Amino acid sequence: MLTVNNLSLQFGKRVLFDDVNLKFVNENCYGVIGANGAGKSTFLKILTGEIDPTTGQVVLEPGKRMAVLKQNHNEFDEFEVLKTVLMGHKRLYEIIEEKERLYAKPDFSEEDGMRTAELEAEFAELDGWNAETDAATMLSQLGIDESKHYSLMKDMPNELKVKVLLAQALFSNPDVLVLDEPTNDLDVQTIAWLEDFLIDFKNTVIVVSHDRHFLDTVCTHIVDIDFSKIKIYTGNYSFWYQSSQLALRQRQDKNKKAEEKKKELLEFISRFSANAAKSKQATARKKMLQNLDIEEIQPSSRKYPGIQFTQEREAGNQILNIEGLSKKSNEGEILFDKIDFVVNKSDKIVILSQNSQALTAFYEILNGNLQADSGSFSFGKTIKTAYLPHDNASYFQEKLPLIDWLRQYAETEEEKEEVYLRTFLGRMLFTGEEAMKTVDVLSGGEKVRCMLSKMMLAKANFLMMDEPTHHLDLESIQALNQAMKDYKGTILFSTHDQELADTVSNRVIEITPNGVIDKMIPFSEYIRNEKIKELREELYRQKV
Repeated sequence: MLTVNNLSLQFGKRVLFDDVNLKFVNENCYGVIGANGAGKSTFLKILTGEIDPTTGQVVLEPGKRMAVLKQNHNEFDEFEVLKTVLMGHKRLYEIIEEKERLYAKPDFSEEDGMRTAELEAEFAELDGWNAETDAATMLSQLGIDESKHYSLMKDMPNELKVKVLLAQALFSNPDVLVLDEPTNDLDVQTIAWLEDFLIDFKNTVIVVSHDRHFLDTVCTHIVDIDFSKIKIYTGNYSFWYQSSQLALRQRQDKNKKAEEKKKELLEFISRFSANAAKSKQATARKKMLQNLDIEEIQPSSRKYPGIQFTQEREAGNQILNIEGLSKKSNEGEILFDKIDFVVNKSDKIVILSQNSQALTAFYEILNGNLQADSGSFSFGKTIKTAYLPHDNASYFQEKLPLIDWLRQYAETEEEKEEVYLRTFLGRMLFTGEEAMKTVDVLSGGEKVRCMLSKMMLAKANFLMMDEPTHHLDLESIQALNQAMKDYKGTILFSTHDQELADTVSNRVIEITPNGVIDKMIPFSEYIRNEKIKELREELYRQKV
């Protein structure tokens, strides 16, 4: 058990959180949520001892071990991949190192022999003889080929480094597992593997993530940082979100009697419990919700941006035709080849690739910012596009006030008026003086909200989005998800957010070094379909 007693954290006059008392117990997975700046990652750093609280303490039960997913991807650059994973079990790795030092001594003494005997006994007790095999198996399950197990970490691409560090955190079967944004930079297949791993994990998991599908799949509880307090609620993210919204509506409805409110909450819990019975965490989650005290359900202070995409004109029947499109990287790697497909009216297509560079190159070609090596594409004459790039840095170089930045993308005199722009920005949570901030100092999430504002002003009938949820908080992701569902036009988008892909897309296209996979099936079915998996592996294998 991990216990938090009378915890507070204060920076100057700002109180991040105060009087926090929590207990994290075995066989539960706790998803930590909160608005940007609420202190999610800071709270994890306090739990892991990386920073000290202003008051209070964190107590890990004696004899228990904690493992943490490292965020510094370069920390182990000088170590081999397999050795980096073994470091996840701190005590075991200390024994391995000390044994190696002693056996390497030219003047190995009787005292050294006694010490190595002690170490060998503890090594066997910790199942050290199977450690390398277990570590190698986990690496292979995460998609890291055996040929790379003895490579140096500095020679690994970033998307594989992330998997190695994940293997390091999971390897030692810790009593408490702390994960800060574990799905970042992971492909959907690896995220699915991690979900299955955590569902079967019998110890305590504490995780921060902006991936709603991941939180819904693995979490039994939500840890909400709000009003400078931290509270634990029963259920997954969707239950917390829907129940908090219901509680907020009830608080605003002054005419509804207490008995009616209680009945409505109980009916909501009953419905959600029935749905929970169908989930992977079925039995435990259903029992938790059935035993839930309705007093636990509280409204949230979260604010959600008003995102709405409209079309200036409806598109004709000719949308986009792509023929034989191919592109190599600057290093000569085939990003994609022989890409042929036709986009139909009202398609909402999630575009996949195992290579994020390929996805970005694909969008940049369609938007005229990059030249294809071969092939062609053509939009219909009625098509007006709007594009959200993965890297938006080039749009925010000047020290323009936000209101003037947005004005340059307005197309009508009405849209250029200050009152109109301020109202528009207010819907996107830029209120009062925030509208006069210069865009070069905006946070990553604020810049994405600016780019979404730019897209809304365009009133396009064809949207292209390369990782639109990147940098966004859960509230903005919820609003964007709903806006994409409601949009009547055509969308091409790429995302690591499975909930977004599941609820928005009606078609899945994967671009590979040897053509495309094109399926009119739900996204969740696509990533778990064994025949598609075999086809995908074949198309990527041909690249080599």
